[in-house]
Amino acid sequence: MGSQHQHPAAGADRRWLLAAFGLVVVFMVAEVVIGLLAGSLALLADAGHMLTDAAALLLAVIASRLAQRPARGAFTYGFARVDALSGQANGITLVLLAVWFAIEGVRRLVDPSAVHGGVVALVAVVGVAVNLAATALAGRADRGSLNVRGVLAHLLTDVWAFAATLVAGLVIAGTGWQRADPIASLVVAALMTWTGLRLVRDANRVFLEAAPAEIDPAELGAELASTAGVAQVHDLHVWVLGSRDTALSAHVLVNRANDCHAVAARLRGLLAERYGISHVTLQVDHAEDRRHDADNCADAHGVVHTAPAPRR
Repeated sequence: MGSQHQHPAAGADRRWLLAAFGLVVVFMVAEVVIGLLAGSLALLADAGHMLTDAAALLLAVIASRLAQRPARGAFTYGFARVDALSGQANGITLVLLAVWFAIEGVRRLVDPSAVHGGVVALVAVVGVAVNLAATALAGRADRGSLNVRGVLAHLLTDVWAFAATLVAGLVIAGTGWQRADPIASLVVAALMTWTGLRLVRDANRVFLEAAPAEIDPAELGAELASTAGVAQVHDLHVWVLGSRDTALSAHVLVNRANDCHAVAARLRGLLAERYGISHVTLQVDHAEDRRHDADNCADAHGVVHTAPAPRR
């Protein structure tokens, strides 16, 4: 039943993303042509950022398609991490472009080129409108995806970049101070670096199998251990499968008087309702069946979460 509802939503996401992609590509090509004719590095930097926007949108569409493929063969978790691969590629591309624009911006600060300020300002105004429209289109897609979040970060950063370019164009048109253009390009490069590093950081959380940023494993383990019937929780692992999915595994010791299956079901319900974790693997045993005590368990598995002592 679940998969029947996911496919139409994913298809709708791809349509919104493709609409935003078309809008961005058309304006990007026009901006490159105008930037070259006007001699504006800021416009070319904005166009470079929009190139990464277009790449992010296209990769988001491809990743959405791949992520729908079911788990099979060696890919037992499916293709959820394609989303993170795409986000990481976008982030690295942004940072590399930012380095190039920063170097060129410094060079033009030393030796400024003639720039047509009025043309730059006009294109920047149109750029703000185009990016807001593209953001509205992409924002209709699933924001739980790392790809979609990356796309929105790209587009919103571009809005600020075009705002900086607009100011530079107005300054040049009003005062003739040509260094405003490379300064604007440096602002754009800084925004690109910030956005790119955030995307790489989020993707690395997936690849390094870190716990989601909003989940504290220690607190989660303590909450599991305090559940009725649980004597101890150890060998607890929480990791990000993809931008939407989190997995958990743990070894749970249950008090002898309680039913293992009932306690396991209670823990699964808690994890699903409180934390949204559905990929759960629990090894559940009665506490008295263990051949080693809690100290040995700590040596073998790290942190042990023990049920709190009953109140007297």
